[in-house]
Amino acid sequence: MKRIKITAGDVTAEAELNDTHTAEAIWQALPISGAANKWGEEIYFGIPVDLEPENGQKIVLLGDLGYWPTGNAFCIFFGPTPISGSDEIRPASEVNVFGRISGNPGVFTRVREGDRIDIEKA
Repeated sequence: MKRIKITAGDVTAEAELNDTHTAEAIWQALPISGAANKWGEEIYFGIPVDLEPENGQKIVLLGDLGYWPTGNAFCIFFGPTPISGSDEIRPASEVNVFGRISGNPGVFTRVREGDRIDIEKA
């Protein structure tokens, strides 16, 4: 299982990648850095990976990592977005789920807009 380390502001977390083409492409692009954008309880930032949709999901789970093909973005879902229903987490549009945060994804509530994010192999 491939593991990554995510550092954002004063938050550090690890995640496991799944066995998808998206996960492999992101793994090969590491290390990646960017600035956090927040949309509700989602953090996203552009990455140097350009992929097509792969089993796109309109609803994700707490702690999922997604790749947003529309914006070539790495997404961390730690709660509802502005368009989520009462019992769901809904991205702006379909994402390729490629991994999952190990532990409590709620730590990402401490990340502020513009904080630097570093993604590296664990």
